[in-house]
Amino acid sequence: MNRFDAMATFIKVAELGSFAAAAGRLGVARSVVTRQIAALEDHLGIKLMVRTTRRLTLTAGGAVYLSKCREILDLVETAEADVMADSLTPQGHLRIGVPLSFGLKKLVPLLLEFSQAYPRITLATDFTDSPQNLVEEGKDLLVRVASRLEPGDIARKLGSSRLQVIATPAYLARHGEPRHPSELGGHDLIGYTYRGQVQPWSFRIGGEVETFYLPFKLQANNGEALAEAAVRDLGITMVPDFVAEDYLRERGMVTLLDDFTPPELGIYVLLPSNRYLPHRVRTLIDFLARRLRGAAEKGIEGSG
Repeated sequence: MNRFDAMATFIKVAELGSFAAAAGRLGVARSVVTRQIAALEDHLGIKLMVRTTRRLTLTAGGAVYLSKCREILDLVETAEADVMADSLTPQGHLRIGVPLSFGLKKLVPLLLEFSQAYPRITLATDFTDSPQNLVEEGKDLLVRVASRLEPGDIARKLGSSRLQVIATPAYLARHGEPRHPSELGGHDLIGYTYRGQVQPWSFRIGGEVETFYLPFKLQANNGEALAEAAVRDLGITMVPDFVAEDYLRERGMVTLLDDFTPPELGIYVLLPSNRYLPHRVRTLIDFLARRLRGAAEKGIEGSG
């Protein structure tokens, strides 16, 4: 039994929760996967997973072994990358999760460029604003745009985004323009939700950040949906600059409360909790960091 191949097969079965799914992903017969897992369990002398009619569930020992297998295989790949350096061509499969609006507006061109630059890396991209779990969904990394990270997140910051308060001139003509964040409570507001919770609006006022818990007429978990509601004169919303830019430039919306800057959002890549990253993952992270940093610098130069 090739121990490394068996470990890789076990990882894939654990991630997908199915022998058949793992076999399909690995391009081998289901019987090959079954034999490898059985041989691994015989060698270790423990059951790694419990098989039910609906799904495979890891045992306590299986969960520990899964973590160690990931660490070992990542360490092997990292060691190869370090010693082979420039001669190593990044290759393999990458599964990534990205937020819907930021992904479509900013990441799609970069991912296509990356795919052209590294043809031996295959990409599977999941566009969603729903919370995702790296391990359970078998993803190599997640991109998140957020004001703060969750406890325990392992992340690298790729860049930042500004929040902007926007509305249509028609709405402001009917309801008046708020001159201070404290006046927002008297307006129709369109708010963002995350994990089912409506997010408050924060502003820098007199050098301090103040948070306002406001009543929202409409709520959604996607910035594009918020802007679409606002462009129909339904109220005032706060969205990231990558969403606002098209509505300001092409659809006649205007910014409000420019003297009271909301705290910036960070653009992060979230990583598995293991220490070592495969070469293909590091290659993508470095690529995105360079491109997003370059885009930000161009934006600063162009705004002068």
